[in-house]
Amino acid sequence: MVKIRLQRAGAKKAPFYHIVVADSRSPRDGRIVEKIGTYDPMTNPATIKLDKEKVAAWIKNGAKPTDTVKALIEKAQ
Repeated sequence: MVKIRLQRAGAKKAPFYHIVVADSRSPRDGRIVEKIGTYDPMTNPATIKLDKEKVAAWIKNGAKPTDTVKALIEKAQ
């Protein structure tokens, strides 16, 4: 099963996330299928950059977004 989820990057106490498509069995920061956006919670307000066409295509093909990513997608629109 393929999921759309966050992959952590950035330094300690300074999180930065890539929004990625990955196999649900792979680890959080492990192998990904495709990077489709970024999320930076450290800016004010938080910065969300998404390729909306790729998100729509992956969801149409059966990828399930996690709860957090689902909220970020709704906030980005």
